[in-house]
Amino acid sequence: MVMDMTTGDPIKRILKFFLPVMLGNLLQQFYSMADSIIVSRYLGVDAFSGVSATGSLNFLILGFALGLCSGFAIPVSQEFGAGDYSAMRRCFANGIIMAAVIAAVMAVVTGLLSPQILRLMGTPENIFPYSLTYIRLIFFGIPATVLYNLLSGVLRAVGDGRTSLYMLLCSTVLNIILDLLFVVTFNMGIAGAAAATVLAQLVSGLLCMGMIYWKFDILHIQKDEWTANAKIMRRLLGIGVPMGLQFSVTAVGSTILQASVNSLGSQAVAAVGAGAKVQFVFTTPLEAVGVTMATYCGQNLGARRFDRVRVGVRRITLISFFYCIFAFAVQSFVGRWIALLFIDSSEVQILDMATHYLNIMVATSFLLAIVLIYRNSIQGLGFSRVAMFAGLMELVGRVFVALVLVKAMGFNGACFANPTAWLCADLFLLPVYFWSVKRLETQEAKDK
Repeated sequence: MVMDMTTGDPIKRILKFFLPVMLGNLLQQFYSMADSIIVSRYLGVDAFSGVSATGSLNFLILGFALGLCSGFAIPVSQEFGAGDYSAMRRCFANGIIMAAVIAAVMAVVTGLLSPQILRLMGTPENIFPYSLTYIRLIFFGIPATVLYNLLSGVLRAVGDGRTSLYMLLCSTVLNIILDLLFVVTFNMGIAGAAAATVLAQLVSGLLCMGMIYWKFDILHIQKDEWTANAKIMRRLLGIGVPMGLQFSVTAVGSTILQASVNSLGSQAVAAVGAGAKVQFVFTTPLEAVGVTMATYCGQNLGARRFDRVRVGVRRITLISFFYCIFAFAVQSFVGRWIALLFIDSSEVQILDMATHYLNIMVATSFLLAIVLIYRNSIQGLGFSRVAMFAGLMELVGRVFVALVLVKAMGFNGACFANPTAWLCADLFLLPVYFWSVKRLETQEAKDK
């Protein structure tokens, strides 16, 4: 069901859209955790470390693809908000064409270059075979990932967060079944875990495609709307590429940091990997808020309702801050127990390190909330190129930590990488958001 976010109480509309998106993100984290739990329990700590060591590289490459898909969905939301459904479908069609080509090229190039990239990152030799097998299969599966994220992004652009949630639920169940089947029953090792993830993504994408065909007449692209249009493609790329690069630039910092963590040994790699998995459980609602605000601001930009933009962003920021306080209180009691899903209780040192990392991440999550709310709002308002510089600020923060703090403080230094990056981005994003809204309001007044 589509949802018009340009009318009604802003916070009610935001929260109604947010809930299925959050549940969907939690499901994604759940099946990512299921991969890690099964790998850790059935293949051992080295295999788990091997998967963990690919996290930043995974984010570097897939982050670009996901950012691109999110960017391609924003013009769809803007045209939906403006009520021009033919233009909306033309944006959708051109997005499909470009996403297909880009996904195919990325899959081939990154899959072939995986060994060289892992070597550059200084991946420890005892976990290198696991890392290579896992990430190469994930990269060859990029088209499946792009398929789901593009279609689910378009569904959210027209205000529907539930359909992609239902499809993801089916995918999550399938992923867990395939994990157990491939890893435990067929003894496929780390390759089985990667194959399960790719197949689950493919199924969720195909299900979204089927639902668009059966349920969403508004998204049925007409024959004349399939025409490749250079102007529309430039518009899509003008938003999608900066968003993709923003993810990638952020991930470059994470990759440099991962190389520094790798130098501390496989125990540090496992601790950061486990701590990050638990952290994502608590920060996933913040990610969902960001996705919601991109759609909310995009639709209201199309409707020229900048008053609603201001009210919505202000209120959701306050709500997110209260959530961060709640999340820290909860993780103080259960965080260590969740970490035991990935780390055997006998690995006391790794468990202590993971808990320390988790405490710092969740305690500073309010900085992440600001990044996600304001960056996505700026992108929804059409200023993706400006928002991209927030990724550069994060890069500066992570590189500083990797080159200075990790060398000086070891593992403790690595724990402050993300908070430092978030703070750097916040100092840029807050003034840019207010500038963006003011500029749009001034232009609207001139046009009248």
